[in-house]
Amino acid sequence: MSTINYYTPEGLQKLKEELQDLKVRGRAKAAEDLREARDKGDLSENAEYDAAKDAQGLLELKISKLEEVVGNARVIDETNMDFTKVLIMSKVKLKNLKNNMVLDYTLVAEEEANLAAGKISVKSPIGKGLLGKSAGDMAEIIVPAGKLQFEILEISR
Repeated sequence: MSTINYYTPEGLQKLKEELQDLKVRGRAKAAEDLREARDKGDLSENAEYDAAKDAQGLLELKISKLEEVVGNARVIDETNMDFTKVLIMSKVKLKNLKNNMVLDYTLVAEEEANLAAGKISVKSPIGKGLLGKSAGDMAEIIVPAGKLQFEILEISR
């Protein structure tokens, strides 16, 4: 059974574009690599041909998985969301109680996560620890580096 994941319209569009690129350009490159390797002689002892076949298999697996993700994707409807709690697509301002650093994160689907852009996955330890909390709440989150304590300062969309 596949799980449904929620995306922003931009995030879903990016996934669809990646899928289309893999189907068109990725498959064309794989076919060209196979053609070049086949032209090099005996297929039974041709390591380049075997590598090209393996790469083609991995490409098809990636396409298949991405098709499943896109097929089970849903665009987030923000009209019925509770804006007082941390949910997917919430912009959260946090204060790390250990070092008093203030951090801004947007909670997004796993495939849209980009820490450099301040987007963290709702499936990450911090994302999971923040879900359902309200402004003013404390969140104690266990991460690989240990236990972190945050105060939720602000939630916005």
